[in-house]
Amino acid sequence: MKASSSKSDSFEIAIDDGSKVIDQPSTCIEAEPFALQVIDKSMAPEFDLGCVIIIDPGERIKDGAFVLAEIDGEYIFRQLICDDAGAASRLVALDPDWPDIDIKDRPSCLRGVIVQRTGRRRRGHKRYD
Repeated sequence: MKASSSKSDSFEIAIDDGSKVIDQPSTCIEAEPFALQVIDKSMAPEFDLGCVIIIDPGERIKDGAFVLAEIDGEYIFRQLICDDAGAASRLVALDPDWPDIDIKDRPSCLRGVIVQRTGRRRRGHKRYD
């Protein structure tokens, strides 16, 4: 399964002189990797509170991958578990005190794969394949 967007929206970009505006597909921006900071302990100890994660929306989504999902308007960082057929099934936190999230009926909620973690020190940096 690969994350993709079906949006055909455009956004406006101001050219340097400010006099022209061009339309460009939003999917170009949506495909760029971006960073977020972990704000809870749901994915500890692998991802500590305050660490920075790099999300790649174009990365291949597979069973066991750490993913970013949009659920009911909120972004959630969890580990993806697929069913026996390979379809996205649920999102689980590494901390067992957090509930699993069933995504069988909404696999399009997946927004990207965590490809890197950065910590306060160099030894806290890790890549995920």
